[in-house]
Amino acid sequence: MPCWPVARRVTRPEAGSSPSGEAAHFRALENLYRSAPINRLFRSELTIAEEGRSVIHFDVDETQFHAAGAVHGTVYFKMLDDAAFYAANSLVNDRFLLTTSFNLLFTRPIGPGRIRAEGRWISGKRRVYVAEASLIDEEGEEVGRGTGTFMRSQFPLSSLPGYAG
Repeated sequence: MPCWPVARRVTRPEAGSSPSGEAAHFRALENLYRSAPINRLFRSELTIAEEGRSVIHFDVDETQFHAAGAVHGTVYFKMLDDAAFYAANSLVNDRFLLTTSFNLLFTRPIGPGRIRAEGRWISGKRRVYVAEASLIDEEGEEVGRGTGTFMRSQFPLSSLPGYAG
């Protein structure tokens, strides 16, 4: 099991100033995540502190359980895919990436509580990107992992209302 570094604290610009370059791209991706209609169903927050890494903190409860009383696999997929996706898209500031494949490993069942999805870019810097993600429970145990392949889409990031703010 890899040892994931703790995400560095991001300092936000003071009121009245605006971030530029890489920091502006990261904040815009965080806004894009918040603006996605699917995220109205999940109490979660994305943070991108550095290129190639992302962290999503989210809360799970019984409304996301399957009939046997643990979190449904769709939640694993969504959080792993999002963490890997945003880790990869942090390297791309002109185009929205699309998931072309994703492999999951369910390590342990998830009960109610706070979960962290940590995404990390692995390879690719032209057309195709590979990134992985892990789900970590409140006790620090890995409960799932996944690896995804992402490619540039035809959609400019600047055309997406959530990216613009």
